[in-house]
Amino acid sequence: MFQFTAENLKRIEAERKKYPTADSAVMPVLWIAHEQNGNWISGEAIQAVADVLAIPVANVYGVVSFYTMYNKQPVGKYHLQVCANVSCSLNGARSILHHLETELKVKHGETTADQLFTVSEVECLGSCGTAPAMQVNDDYVENLTIQKVDALLKELGR
Repeated sequence: MFQFTAENLKRIEAERKKYPTADSAVMPVLWIAHEQNGNWISGEAIQAVADVLAIPVANVYGVVSFYTMYNKQPVGKYHLQVCANVSCSLNGARSILHHLETELKVKHGETTADQLFTVSEVECLGSCGTAPAMQVNDDYVENLTIQKVDALLKELGR
């Protein structure tokens, strides 16, 4: 059962004070739950967010289901999110994604058997000037090439 830690309850209280209504604090509180739950939001975490903010669970679920930044299932240690929007696609993002799938032997949306990597195709990362771009957990890797991806995978333990 998911329960916020005492430290995170303090963080939630601080976040809650920044907003005029509890509904307005859903996203930062979801992010706290996301971090505590190992980089994904479970049904129990959604319920805990609703409970701590005293709002309907449907309101929390609506936010989780709308935004792709909240993982709805467990992900690998390294979540590789390849931008597939126009600038990245025009600059080779499809080749980067295909290369990752081939090297890691998974399709996008899947996690490697060793739980080390999850590969996802995502909409715009807002890094059009340095396309193609990929997010590795919370960090951006930009101006991607196949060689840069291979070096990154080696650095991350592949």
